[in-house]
Amino acid sequence: MVFKNHSVWRKVAMKDNGFVDWTSLPDDAMIQLFSLLNYHDRANLSATCKAWRIVGASKCLWTSLDLRGYKFNITMAVSLSPRCVNLQQVRFRGAESADAINHLNAMNLRDISGDSITDDTLTMLVSRHKDLRCIQVGPEDKVTSGSIKAIAFYCPKLKQLRLSGIKDVLPDSINALANYCPNLVDIGFIDCLNVDGVALGHVLSVRFLSVAGTSNMKWDVVSHVWCKLPQLIGLDVSRTDISSTAVSMLLSSSRSLKVLCALNCPVLEQDITVNTVKTERKLLLGLFSDIRDVFSDWGCSNEIMTWLKWILSHTLLRIAKSSPQNLDYFWLKQGVALFLSLLQCSQEDVQEMAASGLATCIFANEGNAIIDPGKAEAVVKNGGVPLLLDLAKSWQEGIQSAATKAISNLSADPNAAKTVSDEGGIGIFIELARSKNRQVSEAATGGLWNLSVGEEHKAAITEAGGIRTLVDIISEWSSDADGVLECSAGALANLAANKKYSTEIAIVGGVQSLATLINNCKFRGVQEQATRGLVNLAAHSVRNGPNAREAGALEALIQLTCSPHEGVRQVAAGALWHLSLTNVNREAIAAAGGVEALVTLAQSSLNASQCLQGMVAGALWGLSMSKANSIAIGREGGIPPLIVFAHSDSHDVHEVAAGALWNLAFDHSNVFQIVEEGGIPVLARLCSSSESRKASFMAALALAYICCGSGTNELAPTGTSSENTSKSVSLDEARTTALKHIEAFILTFSDPQAFAAAVVSSSRAALDQAIERAYILETRLLRCSEAEIGRFIAMLQSSSSILKAFAAFSLLQFTDPQGRNAVYHASLMLDAGAVKVLRAAAASASEPVEVKIFAKIVLRNLEYHQQETLYLV
Repeated sequence: MVFKNHSVWRKVAMKDNGFVDWTSLPDDAMIQLFSLLNYHDRANLSATCKAWRIVGASKCLWTSLDLRGYKFNITMAVSLSPRCVNLQQVRFRGAESADAINHLNAMNLRDISGDSITDDTLTMLVSRHKDLRCIQVGPEDKVTSGSIKAIAFYCPKLKQLRLSGIKDVLPDSINALANYCPNLVDIGFIDCLNVDGVALGHVLSVRFLSVAGTSNMKWDVVSHVWCKLPQLIGLDVSRTDISSTAVSMLLSSSRSLKVLCALNCPVLEQDITVNTVKTERKLLLGLFSDIRDVFSDWGCSNEIMTWLKWILSHTLLRIAKSSPQNLDYFWLKQGVALFLSLLQCSQEDVQEMAASGLATCIFANEGNAIIDPGKAEAVVKNGGVPLLLDLAKSWQEGIQSAATKAISNLSADPNAAKTVSDEGGIGIFIELARSKNRQVSEAATGGLWNLSVGEEHKAAITEAGGIRTLVDIISEWSSDADGVLECSAGALANLAANKKYSTEIAIVGGVQSLATLINNCKFRGVQEQATRGLVNLAAHSVRNGPNAREAGALEALIQLTCSPHEGVRQVAAGALWHLSLTNVNREAIAAAGGVEALVTLAQSSLNASQCLQGMVAGALWGLSMSKANSIAIGREGGIPPLIVFAHSDSHDVHEVAAGALWNLAFDHSNVFQIVEEGGIPVLARLCSSSESRKASFMAALALAYICCGSGTNELAPTGTSSENTSKSVSLDEARTTALKHIEAFILTFSDPQAFAAAVVSSSRAALDQAIERAYILETRLLRCSEAEIGRFIAMLQSSSSILKAFAAFSLLQFTDPQGRNAVYHASLMLDAGAVKVLRAAAASASEPVEVKIFAKIVLRNLEYHQQETLYLV
């Protein structure tokens, strides 16, 4: 909890040893302290000792309850009931909370407001609390006119009734209010489908009436009826189809009416004859008005201004949520300024709605969470950030939540985010994120999520203890708190994208928290962000990998490959791809059933998005770097989907699929599958026409492996005689096709003139000229095993000049002085006696020029690596 008023702490007595002596505090100071806590913390604190139990039971602490940010049920209500005898005001959200209110044993309830309440619950509530003065319910389509009649019958002292979202408000229910509620002065039937306007003319006590957003009103009739209401001083018809004729009738004929609010009334606004009406006696407010003048120029009673501020904040919030077209000019000219002005009034419900409206109106497209930079700039320029941050420290959790949400949304704009950070917003977010109020915590963690997008804010979040806080939140909240958990996981995922902060997340147990979250929470957004976090953690290395294995992250990720949500499957496959890049993780994934899971995912993704196909192909590529995994992938049926992916028009997809098929083709047990499943034409197509030279090279590698194998016996087909003959013919045809495309591929890197000159010349310059076209820069990260290097050396001694040339070309790529693994490859080659074979190829008079030149370049690379190694030693 962040306390707006810190004076209470200055009253704390300190012992000589520096510890706080709580027993020295007088009761009134303790009551002040307790009053700053929410009901949840207040109840917990009361349970710590006898003295605090007595203080915590003070009647003055339990006159109001705001339950909206908490899970509140009958069991909790029963436990609180002894304290709630003097409860006067309660705010709730959700059907479960509404049902529980009846068990609070509140004998003096005066004010209730909430939503998701049923007819039966509302009827029971009013029948037990006959002293109710104020009822505000909605939006709610489950409340009927029957409940309104019950309200009228059971609540004769009712002064204010505001209901929204009701389908039908029938005449008999309104007449009941007129007959049984003589003190009813404030009525609101807001966003209702049908309201009997004529019957409202019978409620002679009404002073303030709102039918904003109500449909099917017969304005030509009701305007004549309402102008006769003797005490009506404020009327709100915003967001309706009222006509200018009806407005004129009401303003000219009503003797009592002072204010007519008609914001966002399309019919009225299209009438160019209508303008602001403002006299000493009457005021018409519309979007065509300069509404800001109302607060400064127009003198009116406190009673009218109190009602008008509520109406303005509520209506502007509803307009912001409905996102009507062509109102950007209004928001920039005065809408944002109006919200900021309303934030500074003394009415808590107005402040809360104004903050919520500000949080909503700054979106250019709320569905895609896109912030309008112009509106965000208007908030910042008008001093909105410090004002909202101050409200975020309020002890009133409704205001606190709404203000924090507004700052959170502003933080999605880079320029506003800087202001939020400069004004101390990060520390406030981290403090509020620890709140047990779900709405407050969700808004605060959402702010950290937005701020963590910018690299410039990550250090500040980390230094302020944000990483530890986010990890703790994930561990502490139950799995049904999906908003809090998604925002927390999203913030950690953003922070984990930076290696420095990724390490800290791993140190404080973030890997385990995210893995547990994936297992326990099935909400799509939560799983996507938690999985993204593990992806980023997996991408950074040495430290996070072991933690990921120990924390059960692999099992969680493998399980998510079966998720019903494609986005989750995609992120899970991406995480496994990153993890599979190390030997230890590769084997751990396989041991946890990752091969089978990823093959199944590949088989089910033939018509999926290219992103998902690319991720699953990449994961299989990573796993296939192990011989045992390569065999398992082929055995489990992974080759057919990889061939389909290799046929994709997306080079991102077919490139990783080609990489997987390259690894798979190394093992003879997979070769026949690749041939039989139609892999040769697909690989040949990639070899000759892919836009990715890396994909073409890996496709050529797969074709070369298919052509040579590692021995005649290994490639001998098994089965019956006729089957063997057929397979042999098929394999021979595949080899012929493969060699043809391999040769064409090699020739694209050959410069006949430069190569011919380099063959007859011993000068270094001639060879340098030939090298210019030889390297594929995109392959510098590729890595070969010892067995593969041995395969290439064997190819250099093949009877096929095409395979010889390709083997030399491949070794040239793998020993590129700029390659990440070039030293490793050179070491393997030297140990395998490659120098002798390469010299023979380079000096042979019968070999094609490509074999000679590529062999010479490889020899020079080996010489370079030997010299570098000696230099380092």
